[in-house]
Amino acid sequence: MNFPLDDELLLISGTHSFLLVAKIRTRFALCIETPVNEYVQGVNPEDLVAVSAPGGGAVEPAMMLIELVRGYHMPLLVLEKAHPGSKRLSYVVSVGPEISTNCSIQRGTHPEQHLICSSDELAGITLKGTGQGVEISPVPAGISLQRVKCQIKTEFS
Repeated sequence: MNFPLDDELLLISGTHSFLLVAKIRTRFALCIETPVNEYVQGVNPEDLVAVSAPGGGAVEPAMMLIELVRGYHMPLLVLEKAHPGSKRLSYVVSVGPEISTNCSIQRGTHPEQHLICSSDELAGITLKGTGQGVEISPVPAGISLQRVKCQIKTEFS
């Protein structure tokens, strides 16, 4: 299913978890910081940034993470495998032309940007950036897809 996006974000919701997806919009170098290395990944306007909330939660923090990455080019941090802090990560981020959801990986420990940790109800979805938006396959039964506007105040009065 091809889902057109302009300035909106795509909210993919299950009963207890969600994914929030947006187009990157500009070309830049994304830094990925691991415990031992720094990787630099080039991203293009049609690439995607996805935030997964495997345990659910509020959508606004996911919107903030998207804006930190695509608007402010904030680096991504990757934890070591078996790091105790990964259990406390409510939201995880992935950036790339194609992103696949997986419920069997540990949150925040994968520098490979084609993977993102998800809940079991959203596992197995592949998101591909297109010139018009995002291609989603498969679309599991019981999930909802909706466009949402980013509701973050970026300037202070």
